[in-house]
Amino acid sequence: MSQNTVNFGKVAVLMGGLSAEREISLMSGQGVLQALRSRGLDAHAFDPAERDISEVKKDGFARCFIALHGRFGEDGTVQGALELLGIPYTGSGVMASSMAIDKVMTKRVLLSAGLPTPRYVLLQRDAQGTYGGADINAIPEQLGLPLIVKPSREGSSLGLTKVSDGAGLAEAIAHAARLDADVLCEQFIAGDEVTCPVLGTGTAARALPVIRIVAPDGNYDYQNKYFTNNTQYLVPCGLPDGEEAVIQQLVLQAYRTLNCRGWARADVMIDQFKRKPYLLEINTSPGMTGHSLVPMSARAAGISYEDLCLEVLKTAALDYQTPKGAAP
Repeated sequence: MSQNTVNFGKVAVLMGGLSAEREISLMSGQGVLQALRSRGLDAHAFDPAERDISEVKKDGFARCFIALHGRFGEDGTVQGALELLGIPYTGSGVMASSMAIDKVMTKRVLLSAGLPTPRYVLLQRDAQGTYGGADINAIPEQLGLPLIVKPSREGSSLGLTKVSDGAGLAEAIAHAARLDADVLCEQFIAGDEVTCPVLGTGTAARALPVIRIVAPDGNYDYQNKYFTNNTQYLVPCGLPDGEEAVIQQLVLQAYRTLNCRGWARADVMIDQFKRKPYLLEINTSPGMTGHSLVPMSARAAGISYEDLCLEVLKTAALDYQTPKGAAP
């Protein structure tokens, strides 16, 4: 059955939500909504911050396109609600979503599978609301300088700081802690920053073209991601021969290890001297704005924005869907 003949029914595009990435989610959701409507689908905006999620079922929606980012959208919570409601949704299921949103949990799973990721130290807030139990002064020696400090469960580079000397570490931790109680201190990998989207599920999953990101002064922050045109996105990526295929295979391994489905995007750093790639994180509900990278990579593969939205929507599923003909 082709995408054009699939009966998608009434589609809710979930956007907005309650996370720090609400503004970006609204931009993503509006793009998806317009794309689906342009292809004749009965698609409607649905903001879980303004309406109870149970209304998705009451309003007769047949499936949901999740364009939410961050907490309460990308972390398994809305996925669990839709499982209970029995409404298929795009992207990864409950467990994969809840693991992937947590950068430290992702690292633990990747490392258990022998996949490379930068070294790290996890700081967890104690009962007094401080990180007093951790030897913060030892972190630069453990990870080297510069190092990266960021919230464990946040996206879009929110709360991220590159620390060049030990004097700035405490302030960077406080900055990240405003967004999450768990703070990740991570080894800085100097080299090429790339990203690689994946479409599909299981053995049918395929990696799209790799994009190399060249940001002003190497600072790919929230502003440079979404609101300036100063960042270069190179696709074809222009990496040395064979490296793109290596990245694509590594990203597919990570995607399958975390049991992701439908679509996702993985961020990778390549050591400038050893040319070794390191997985940073996997985004299970990637951005779909005018600056977003999955549509850019898809376009390089000959997939239009509208077709990309349809392909993702076609994969909408439930973790606990009973196979047809099976006993309840």
